[in-house]
Amino acid sequence: MAPGSSVFKEVLESHLMSSDYETGKAKSEAKSNSTSTKSSIGLNGKNGVSSNNGVYELLGCSVCKNLMYPPIHQCPNGHTLCCHCKVEVHNICPSCHHELGNIRCLALEKVAESLELPCRYQSLGCHDIFPYYTKLKHEQNCGFRPYNCPYAGSECSVMGDIPTLVAHLKDDHKVDMHDGCTFNHRYVKANPHEVENATWMLTVFNSFGRHFCLHFEAFQLGSAPVYMAFLRFMGDDYEAKKFSYSLEVGANGRKLIWQGIPRSIRDSHRKVRDSQDGLIIQRNLALYFSGGERQELKLRISGRIWRED
Repeated sequence: MAPGSSVFKEVLESHLMSSDYETGKAKSEAKSNSTSTKSSIGLNGKNGVSSNNGVYELLGCSVCKNLMYPPIHQCPNGHTLCCHCKVEVHNICPSCHHELGNIRCLALEKVAESLELPCRYQSLGCHDIFPYYTKLKHEQNCGFRPYNCPYAGSECSVMGDIPTLVAHLKDDHKVDMHDGCTFNHRYVKANPHEVENATWMLTVFNSFGRHFCLHFEAFQLGSAPVYMAFLRFMGDDYEAKKFSYSLEVGANGRKLIWQGIPRSIRDSHRKVRDSQDGLIIQRNLALYFSGGERQELKLRISGRIWRED
C-alpha cells in the first residue's frame, strides 16, 4: 500500500459520511417543511408567486413577461421564451441573437408541473389553489374575475365588481338609474333616415336586488336598417338564467312583443347585438309605429322583468 493511502481513505470516508449526513438532514428538513412551502408558494409576489424563491422569474417569458406554458422554448445559450413569442421574434433569441431552433426546456416544464399556485383573483375573493397547468384555465372562467364596463358607444376600459361598475355607470357615464321591474321608455330621433349606426343612452334597472342594462341601438342588419332593444344582466350567465323579461312596442292597433332571458354582461353588447337576441324592429315599421309623417322616430318601448321559479 502506498504511503498515506490509508489516511486518504479515512479522510474520503469521513467526507462521504459527512456529506450523506448533511444531505439526509437537508432532505428531512425539506420534507418537514414541504407542506407549508407548497401552500405558501405564490402568496406574496406578482400574480400570487413569491418573488423570494425566484419561481416567477424563471417561468416568466423574457419577451412578453407572461407566465410560460408548454412548450417552453430555449436558445442554445439557455434563454427561455414562450411559444407565442418564438413566432413573434422570427425564431431568433432576443437576448443573444442566436437561432432558436426547436429546443424545449423540459427541466423548466417539469418545475412548473410541480407547482400549486393561488388564483390571480385571490384579492377579489377566490381562495382556491391550483396546479400550475390548470390555473390559467380556471382563471379564464373564475367567478371572481372582474367584469368589463357594460356601457355601449365608447371604448371604456374600466373593470370591476358589480357595485364598482354600478357606481361607475352612475357617476362617470351619467346613465339613468331606475328601481322596479317594469318600465316604459320613449326613444326619439329627428332624422331617422340618416341613422345607420346609433346608440341611445344606457338605462340601468334595480330589480329583485340585481341590476339590468337596457340597450337600444340602430344598425344595419345585412342591407336593412333596423332598431334593436335588449336586456343584459349585471352578473354571470348562470344567474341571468334565473330571470326573464319581455319588451313590447306598437301603435295604430299593431304590436311587437319579445320575450327572452337577459344575457350576462360577460358577453359584450356587440356580441349580443350581432346574435340578434332581442326585440328587432325594421325601420319602416318603426316609423309606422312613430305615426305622423314618418319623418321622426318616436318609439315607446315598455317592458317587464321577472324571476323564474
